[in-house]
Amino acid sequence: MLSSGMLNGMSHGISGFSLLPASASASLVGMFIFITWKGWWKDASHREVLGRSVPMPGRWTFISGLCSAAIIGTTTLAYTLPGASIVFMMLLMRGGVLALAPLVDLWIGRKVRWPSWVALALSLGALGAATGPGVSLELTVVAVVDVTVYLLAYFVRLFAMSHLAKSGDPAVARRYFVEEQMVATPALVFVLITLALVGGDGVLGDIRDGFTEFFARGHMLAEVAVGVLSQGTGIFGGLILLDGRENSFSVPVNRASSVLAGVVASAAMSMWLGVPGADASELLGAGFLVAAMLVLAVPTVLAARRAARAVLAPGP
Repeated sequence: MLSSGMLNGMSHGISGFSLLPASASASLVGMFIFITWKGWWKDASHREVLGRSVPMPGRWTFISGLCSAAIIGTTTLAYTLPGASIVFMMLLMRGGVLALAPLVDLWIGRKVRWPSWVALALSLGALGAATGPGVSLELTVVAVVDVTVYLLAYFVRLFAMSHLAKSGDPAVARRYFVEEQMVATPALVFVLITLALVGGDGVLGDIRDGFTEFFARGHMLAEVAVGVLSQGTGIFGGLILLDGRENSFSVPVNRASSVLAGVVASAAMSMWLGVPGADASELLGAGFLVAAMLVLAVPTVLAARRAARAVLAPGP
């Protein structure tokens, strides 16, 4: 809505690069507030710095945090790029990560169970349904680079998670989560500030405008909301990916939820602003994703119930 100039009082849209400074800064603040509220700073690794014990990321969580920063930035840009369908970009990025999940599992030797394969097939079916005839496949060079960086960052992130955190131990998952998050948004904001100071025309000028014209644009709350909501997806999406089961389980849950959110958002914008909503192919794709989540959820719920009955059953 911001990039298309749809809000009241807007005469033109705001460049995606101009939106990044405000959204990234809001994400950074949201990250700090969430981890502090949960009391999770203590779960990170600590080192002595000037006589004080401070949380500090490890080598791989630092790299994963940089990848997460790239994911945040490329995701925000993907929905604001001119000449590229929002739905197509969303499905291309989500479908790409779905394809990466079993590859990472097989590479590290983790067994992929049959529900995960079925859910993966259904999720890829959703990608095919939503990118069929009638969907614009036009991609600019910036869009291609954006998707490529996004997928490479996710590959490294999933690989690091699989080696260090997907053990089923909540304490290990929390440590990884905190160490990754304490790198991600600060790194993104640092890069944006550096690029803004360099300045210039084009993208660099848009980034500088993002800092200097934030208050003057008159849509401060909306721009901050983009960052806060983005951090929400980073928090809950990251915790889903850190589930102890294989990537071929956690990634479809994460990706399916994301695509369904996009369909719901499209419907909300259609009713609110009168813009075109989700078409039949996109709704068919959403249906595939609901089926994928059911395939993953039902065996898990049944197993949990069997375990609960076994605990409650009277002894011999």
